[in-house]
Amino acid sequence: MFESRGSSLLRFIRLNQSRRCLTKPAYETAENKHQHFVPKMPAFDYTPPPYDGPSAAEILAKRQRHLNPCMSYLYKNPLYLVDGKMQYLFDESGRRYLDAFGCIATVSCGHCHPQVLEAIINQTTKLQHTTALYLNRPIVDFAEALASKTPGDLNVVFFTNSGTEANELALLIARLYTGSHDIISLRNGYHGNASATMAATAQRNHKYNVVQTGIHHALNPDPYRGIHGSDGPKYAKDVDEIIMYGTSGRIAGFISEAIQGVGGIYELAPGYLPEVYTSVRKAGGLCIADEVQTGFARTGSHFWGFEAQGVVPDIITLAKGIGNGVPLGAVVTTPEIAKVMTSHGYLNTFGGNPVSTTAGLAVLKVIENENLQQNALTVGTYLKNQLLDLKEKHEIIGDVRGRGFLLGIELVTDRELKTPAPLETLHVMEQMRDMGILIGKGGIHGNIFRISPALCFTKEDADFLVATMDYIMSKM
Repeated sequence: MFESRGSSLLRFIRLNQSRRCLTKPAYETAENKHQHFVPKMPAFDYTPPPYDGPSAAEILAKRQRHLNPCMSYLYKNPLYLVDGKMQYLFDESGRRYLDAFGCIATVSCGHCHPQVLEAIINQTTKLQHTTALYLNRPIVDFAEALASKTPGDLNVVFFTNSGTEANELALLIARLYTGSHDIISLRNGYHGNASATMAATAQRNHKYNVVQTGIHHALNPDPYRGIHGSDGPKYAKDVDEIIMYGTSGRIAGFISEAIQGVGGIYELAPGYLPEVYTSVRKAGGLCIADEVQTGFARTGSHFWGFEAQGVVPDIITLAKGIGNGVPLGAVVTTPEIAKVMTSHGYLNTFGGNPVSTTAGLAVLKVIENENLQQNALTVGTYLKNQLLDLKEKHEIIGDVRGRGFLLGIELVTDRELKTPAPLETLHVMEQMRDMGILIGKGGIHGNIFRISPALCFTKEDADFLVATMDYIMSKM
């Protein structure tokens, strides 16, 4: 019976494969040139089946009764989503939304991508789970495929279930391998919410008041708000001073994102990582690249975010886009470094699960076969240029930054003082949702829009997003 359900679902997927959005103007023209244009969502050839489940109010009540109370909502009226296809999501009424957030930069190929779904279903009907103590093909096939995408000797993979797990393991490996304890991370960075990763995170919004040791937070090489502007090597001197004055002179490692995601899409100043990696290695440390949000072609210009700085790390951590929404993470390092874990047994029960790794391999194939990295570069650059034009029109936009499909828009009430505008940010977000577009926000002050859609996002989608934001800001 189970096999027949899987076969039926496969047939449904094949019959409902989504085509790219049809070319359509972002908004209707108006005879009066002073009249605000009303943006119009691009056409899309998928209609979800009628929803007959519990209401949003019922789901909200259950969530408030039974789920952890610290979970927040993006909107005043929580959004209830029941269906998704490629770059679009649908609520219980069947209303369509353009997902420009990618569910926190996690949906890489597109919601319910048919090839990813087909691979998952095929594997699930054969073997849903087996411990890594036994041999299974999906885990080694995916590890081999990942190793083919990483530079140098970075070809040994530890699988986890999330980015937090991956970063925890990376920090543990660095400490074991070097015999040192001190780790340097960046202010405003985010690396997870467990013990070591919470310590490495440098945002008060994501830290509890518990003992957090062995971490030093260096100046953030932020071209927009930083004291050295875009001069990466000047910021790098702070790492030298931390090593000299805050440690024994020997450290375990350095961890950073190439573009800070949760922190507000801050791309590290040019020339920063080459200087820092040199200093860290002189002090005996390992260099860890947190690619949880920047990896898997999201930046367009490169497959991995660190490549834009011209460096090769000692350890790479992966999650989010690796599985297109499937719980999956990974640590990639060299054979020499990986051997340090053999001093004791290390096993992750679900890390490398055959269904999860099958999904990961399918994601890699889709990114390559559909040329999604090039799409991220082409459409992402187009979108960024459109947003830069919008910045010239609206004083509330203080900065537009990022690359590919990892873009940030910072709102300020005063461009010269760069005064954060969190209330205005919330207002625009609510209005965007009302007009059918979902975006994220981030930054310590909550005043930065995060644009991180699926890599199948089109120019028509970009036009609609920019036209909608223009429409809303013109009325503020």
